[in-house]
Amino acid sequence: MIKIEICKNALGNIFKYLVEGHAGYAERGNDIVCAAVSMLTQTTLIALNEVAEIDEKYIEYKIDEEKGILEVSIPKDLPNEKLNIANTILKTMEVGVKALIDSYPKYITLKYREVE
Repeated sequence: MIKIEICKNALGNIFKYLVEGHAGYAERGNDIVCAAVSMLTQTTLIALNEVAEIDEKYIEYKIDEEKGILEVSIPKDLPNEKLNIANTILKTMEVGVKALIDSYPKYITLKYREVE
């Protein structure tokens, strides 16, 4: 099962997401659920840098392909313009995750945590 956690502040801005585990939908290398989650969440990471123009050195991320872990955090002190662009990207990822859960509810979970 893939566990996804999205961390938002009281205003609904997303500052962190964590993806952990493997779907188990099919054997490794043929698992379309794992591939979809990976593509969605890794594209989000790349877009935070290339579209929101957050310098890579300010994006904290950890990737462990063997364990199926991707953890991404953006700075909480971004200028409003960059924060708005970043959250458009992050909320688009959230919409994509929810769509995947609708199609594959046995293989993905989503929970939220509030951050300050």
